[in-house]
Amino acid sequence: MAGHSQFANIMHRKGKQDAQRSKLFSKLAREITVAAKLGLPDPKFNARLRAAVLAARVENMPRDNIDRAIKKASGSDGENYDEIRYEGYGPGGVALIVEALTDNRNRTASDVRSYFTKAGGNLAETGAVAFMFDRVGIIEYDADKGSPDAMLEAALEAGADDCSSSEDGHEFVCAAESLAEVGKALEERLGEARKSALVWRAQNTIKVDDEAGEKLLKLVDTLDDHDDVQHVYANFEVSDALMAKMGE
Repeated sequence: MAGHSQFANIMHRKGKQDAQRSKLFSKLAREITVAAKLGLPDPKFNARLRAAVLAARVENMPRDNIDRAIKKASGSDGENYDEIRYEGYGPGGVALIVEALTDNRNRTASDVRSYFTKAGGNLAETGAVAFMFDRVGIIEYDADKGSPDAMLEAALEAGADDCSSSEDGHEFVCAAESLAEVGKALEERLGEARKSALVWRAQNTIKVDDEAGEKLLKLVDTLDDHDDVQHVYANFEVSDALMAKMGE
C-alpha cells in the first residue's frame, strides 16, 4: 500500500510539473509571437525576439515550438495580443507590477482585480507604483565565464552600468534602451548569454512579517499562474523560514 501511495504521489507530482511546463511554454510562445510581430521575424535583427528565444532555450523549449511561434506572427489567422501593465498594492502596502499579454482585456483585468481583492490588496491606476521601480535591462551569464573583476571590466567596456557576481552567475545591469547594444557587446566577448530581458527592479524593498508575507507569496503565485500574465514584480522581502515553508 505504501509503495502504491508513493507511486501515486510521484505521478501526481509529475503531472503537475508537466502541466506547469506546458503553461510555461505557452507563455514563452506568446512572447515570441508578439516580439516577432512588433519587429522583424529574425532574432538577429530583433532584440526583443532574440531575448524571447533565448528565454525559451533556457527552459528547453523544443526548436519546433519556437519556429512555430515565430511563423505564427506572420499568419493572418494568428491571435492578436495586447500588452497591458497592471499596478497595485498587496497586503502591507507592498507595490506590485503585473505584465500581461492578452487577447481579452476585460477578462484579464477582471481576473487580476479579483486576485488583488481576495488577497486584501487593490489595483491602482497605471503609474501609481511604477515610480518605485526602475526599468532596466539585465543580462546573465554562468559563473564560469570569469572572475568578478573580469566581469566588471567587461561590463564597463560593453556600456553596462554594473555587474554583480555570485556563485549562481554574473548579472549585468544596463539602461533599458541600451539592452540590445550592451547584449551584443557582451556576446562578442563572452558568448551567448543565458538570459537577456527588460525588468522592473524595485528601488527599495519592504520587509513584511510572515502573515503578510504568506498572503503576498500566494498572490504572486496566483497571478503568475494566470495564462495571460507574463511577469510579476514586487518590492517586498520575507524571512528565509517562510520561503522554506512555502517551497515545501
